Amino acid sequence: MVQLDTIDDIAWITLKRAEKQNALSFEMFKQLDQIIHQIRVNHQVRAVIIQSEGEHFCSGLDVQSVTKRPSHIIKLLIKLLPGNQNLVQRVVLGWRTLPVPVYALLQGNCLGGGLHIALGADFRIAKPNTQVAIMESRWGLCPDMGTSIILPSYINQDNALLLAMSAERIDAHQAKEFGLVTAVHDNPLGYIEQQVNALRHHSPDALAAIKQLYNRAYTPPSRRLLWLETWYQIKLLCTKNTRVAMKNGVKGSNNKPYFKRAKWK
Repeated sequence: MVQLDTIDDIAWITLKRAEKQNALSFEMFKQLDQIIHQIRVNHQVRAVIIQSEGEHFCSGLDVQSVTKRPSHIIKLLIKLLPGNQNLVQRVVLGWRTLPVPVYALLQGNCLGGGLHIALGADFRIAKPNTQVAIMESRWGLCPDMGTSIILPSYINQDNALLLAMSAERIDAHQAKEFGLVTAVHDNPLGYIEQQVNALRHHSPDALAAIKQLYNRAYTPPSRRLLWLETWYQIKLLCTKNTRVAMKNGVKGSNNKPYFKRAKWK
């Protein structure tokens, strides 16, 4: 479902679940985590390109598949220490630990978990038909894949709140205006290959140092945020409002669900 091909000095990661718009299953999370580790120890790789089969980059978490097995939810969220990264956070933040430029090639739907993974890349090049959204609130949940650390360097707080609260889609050009997309291009693969070829003329040590330096400059202390993401998600999974939101989201109902506001800290 996720394939790694290393051709010359480029690592190509392909999401291969086109019949489900590349929706993320539990196995795909595990495979992405393993692939990040494989690339980290492969010193021949000079660049990484994340792409997908079919018309869509990724429609987000396969909610029905993952929630059928509560053990999968636990394995996605569990961490040894509160400030550590769990599995869903590693498949986003792991790209930032690689000492090479990472590109995400986006098209069609790039939603929820798919958008979070793309935000972990250094550069996001989108086809004009790309649509992005932060989808978790549709299911009564909050974003919990590590992008609370990344988003402040990309996007203003009001726009981040609007996207996360509304779960509405925006097109590629608005995403670029917000700072979520690096460039919009009719031929994103050609654009990426041109950039990669240009960077081959620069020292890989310098590129690694620049990436590490700027990641530290733009990233706030993360351990508390990582814990709050997971803690809030666990609390939400235990609430009645989340069960109502998930039931309504699965059915795709247009009826207004009944929510009762509870005390939240």
